[in-house]
Amino acid sequence: MLHAFLKVAGQLLGRGKLSILIYHQVVPTRDPMRPSEPTAAEFDWQMQLLARYFTPLSLDEAVQRLASGTLPANAVCVTFDDGYLNNLTVAQPILARYNIPATVYVATAFRNGDNMWNDRIQDLCADPNRFVLKTSEAEIQLGDWPSRITAAQQLLKKLKYLPVAERLQAVDELYRLNQADEYTSRMMNDSQLQQLSALGVTIGAHTHNHPILKSLDAKAQQAEIAQSKTLLEQMLHKPIEHFAYPNGVEGRDFDDVAVQWVAAAGFKSAVMTNWGYSTAATSPLRLKRFTPWDQHPLKFHLRLIKNYLS
Repeated sequence: MLHAFLKVAGQLLGRGKLSILIYHQVVPTRDPMRPSEPTAAEFDWQMQLLARYFTPLSLDEAVQRLASGTLPANAVCVTFDDGYLNNLTVAQPILARYNIPATVYVATAFRNGDNMWNDRIQDLCADPNRFVLKTSEAEIQLGDWPSRITAAQQLLKKLKYLPVAERLQAVDELYRLNQADEYTSRMMNDSQLQQLSALGVTIGAHTHNHPILKSLDAKAQQAEIAQSKTLLEQMLHKPIEHFAYPNGVEGRDFDDVAVQWVAAAGFKSAVMTNWGYSTAATSPLRLKRFTPWDQHPLKFHLRLIKNYLS
């Protein structure tokens, strides 16, 4: 009954408003190092809720209908960032079960067995056989999961805004100091991306190395944006028309320079991580996204409706 009421509220409050959900991974069971990532069971009820009470659209259709003023009420898009393998193995079958379109934005440097720098740090801190993490400045004690999460968050915060080469060098140094081997790849390779695309999931670009674009000069921004598009088009033999800004907060992580290069590359849309909804007045190169974090269906549904008031 309450869900039905919220559906009607969404139809009234959500006219002409597009919500875009942002995910990264969907894990088979709870990952204690990444507790905010939904499990398969949680993602299943979330997609079932979207299918029952909302109007899921592909990003292509949503952008077109925003521009033409024909967006249906309760319109929603589902998107994933980075290109994790579990987008194919765990999330895609659930999406198909409920006939929900989705877009996966791929950081193309991580298609050949390399993990993203943040996952390398998290995996290092999560290693059950490691109780001390050596850094160039100090030793960090690793005990229970909260202490391991805190250690990883501190390192991520310290390294996130370094230039790409310095950031990767710092992570390599951590692995050297701790005599650590690389962990199993979490990312899709070319063949897996081709499989995901063939199953009807839209593939978008997410730069090559996943840098903070605002930290780069204009030429380097252009190269990162264009390279990811070119590599994906060569691999998939189809146009790549949608883009996601890494990290994605406008003003902090990217600015007008990046938007200009995204436009010049010919993308039809680009998404941020600024929360809220988009309307016909929103630039298609500045579409907002958000993620309800609730683990109860009613709260999840309520937060989706509250997004129309943001």
